[in-house]
Amino acid sequence: MPDSFYAPTLVTARSSDATDPAIRLVRAACPHDCPDTCAMLVQVRDGVAIRVTGNPDHRPTAGTLCTKVARYVERTYHHDRLLHPLKRVGAKGEGRFERIGWDEALDTIATRLSAIAARDPERIVPYSYAGTMGLVQGESMAQRFFHKLGGSRLHRSICAEAGSVGYAYTLGPRMGTDIERVQDAKLIVFWGANAIASSLHFWSRAQEAKRNGARLIAIDPYRSLTAEKCHELIALLPGTDSALALGLMHVLIRDDLVDDDYVARHTIGFDALQERAASFTPEHVAAICGIEAGAIESLARQYGEAARQGDGALIRVNYGVQRARGGGMAVRNITCLPAIVGAFRHAAGGVLLSTSGAGSVDKAALTRPDLLAGRDPRTINMSTIGDDLLRAESPDFKKIEALIVYNSNPVAVAPDSRKVAAGFAREDLFTVVLEHFQTDTADYADIVLPATTQLEHFDVVKPYGHYDLMVNNRAIEPLGEAKPNTRIFSLLAKRMGYTEACFDDDDETIAAAGTSTDAWDFEAAKILGWGRLTSVDPAVARFGDGGFPTASGKVEFRSARAEADGLDPLPAYTAPYEDTRSALASRYPLAMISPPARNFLNSTFVNVESLRATEGEPWLDIHPDDAAARGIEDRCTVRVFNDRGAMQLRARVTDRARRGVVVALSIWWKKLAKDGRNANELTGQALTDMGQAPTFYDCLVEIERAIDGNP
Repeated sequence: MPDSFYAPTLVTARSSDATDPAIRLVRAACPHDCPDTCAMLVQVRDGVAIRVTGNPDHRPTAGTLCTKVARYVERTYHHDRLLHPLKRVGAKGEGRFERIGWDEALDTIATRLSAIAARDPERIVPYSYAGTMGLVQGESMAQRFFHKLGGSRLHRSICAEAGSVGYAYTLGPRMGTDIERVQDAKLIVFWGANAIASSLHFWSRAQEAKRNGARLIAIDPYRSLTAEKCHELIALLPGTDSALALGLMHVLIRDDLVDDDYVARHTIGFDALQERAASFTPEHVAAICGIEAGAIESLARQYGEAARQGDGALIRVNYGVQRARGGGMAVRNITCLPAIVGAFRHAAGGVLLSTSGAGSVDKAALTRPDLLAGRDPRTINMSTIGDDLLRAESPDFKKIEALIVYNSNPVAVAPDSRKVAAGFAREDLFTVVLEHFQTDTADYADIVLPATTQLEHFDVVKPYGHYDLMVNNRAIEPLGEAKPNTRIFSLLAKRMGYTEACFDDDDETIAAAGTSTDAWDFEAAKILGWGRLTSVDPAVARFGDGGFPTASGKVEFRSARAEADGLDPLPAYTAPYEDTRSALASRYPLAMISPPARNFLNSTFVNVESLRATEGEPWLDIHPDDAAARGIEDRCTVRVFNDRGAMQLRARVTDRARRGVVVALSIWWKKLAKDGRNANELTGQALTDMGQAPTFYDCLVEIERAIDGNP
């Protein structure tokens, strides 16, 4: 296959772009699991990337990068980069490997997979998520390979699925307020959204709105960096967000803050919703959420009055609210609120969870499901991989015999980590990992294949925080023997004897085919670095006058689709599995959440020394009252435990954590923590009410001072 398979499209700098004529500027895009999807400029001299900056010409991201991505050169040229294929020579988990060539690596993989596939290809499972959000390097060639193979499907549930389903029941596919209008809002509610860490450019515009007189309110169990800079924090208990939304509905209806005209013309099911909300009095909801009833009354009045005055009343909800048993319903309930008060009338009002439902991507062209040839393989849920890897053969379950991991680090990020590691440690499990670094997961691989970083390949990235489709041009040649995901799966397909022409497609051909359904100019976008999804603007504009992408064309307070799926058709409240008022709380009285650390993105960037040094070490934030009750002092080492596992980390005694809640900022590589554990030792594999997603924040624990040698 020719080198043009992943040939770069390099954009030469204008004379005004750089003072050094030897420097080329390459227009690129951040690939990571963040809504902002920043436009980047890569400075290249003599084939070496020397700096990555934001592109000031891109309006949504305005030339700034987060601290993490600003260090992308450090990550790309990291001394621990995997640059050659490896095969295991030690026990699984030890991380001992020897270098091999690509031919040996591909032959070994093809031989093992072919033998398993000859018996039953469903015993081969892909495991991937958002290590890259690129349409090309993410799932295109990989899915083509697995479709042709007939391997098990993967339900990629680990982040957004519960909230996505809940959102769809109320409003349809995920579209929301345009980030370019946020600065015009007069009230912004950050509901489970630490925008400083997870949506920097939304936060920048919210700050502009604040300077223009907007009021900022945070709803979060933790006084995050964002909450610290808001005018008000409502610190509710984890997993109770859907109850709070119902309490707000109750007050809005009781106090006549409903936009009757908007409700009548653009919603269905309001009478039934009104009846449901009647029992969720502020006093009742306050008891559930662990807050004051007055906070509910005040927030409802501020929200309703802002919308009534025609100001932009905007809710920025994030995925943290969905990581409990009732997480899907929480998002469903929250998305009802803008319709009740008519907040959708204002371009800076409404709600933003994600923009990923906007624009058209031809998934069939990218992933070629026709290669299944009529087969319908089973589906494995990535959030229960710990249990599934340990399940024995039975009439109802085919044992997993091979696992191909790419764009993910499940030993660190999947729930119930002790079981995940035990599953990966099976000697009879053949595991292949595509990676940049020797992660916790790579330590368990039989074969490790070196993948390229974003600077070393071409891609197109679809954002979920704005409405521009981003192009990433390759800036430098692949380091060592690293190859793009597309090239790796194409070569593996050839080794397996697959002859379909689609396995010869180069990256730009894949990108052009996958984005052809939206009327954008692909060639122009490669030069500029992005292109507006042209199908977006009319769709978002319709929200003010109805026209929602639901079956009814309206906001569905009562969802016939939810009812058909066996769910409550109306907003409701479902208590967490591990409720602080349950019998389990007598043994484990503290709720633990593990939101992202500012300098990490899931488990990406944890091994970048400068970023890890900023985080210092794994910390547990605990309220002074909870610490005093356990004899815990600031900076002492504590043991956090429940029936699933335990970990040790340093305590920070602080009122940033509310009473009854402890916070372990995450997610650390286990091998880089002092005790070789992270927060997922404690999280469980129970799934959400909608979307079969994980319940990371539905987790009760107890804390004690650590004793040396007692994990």
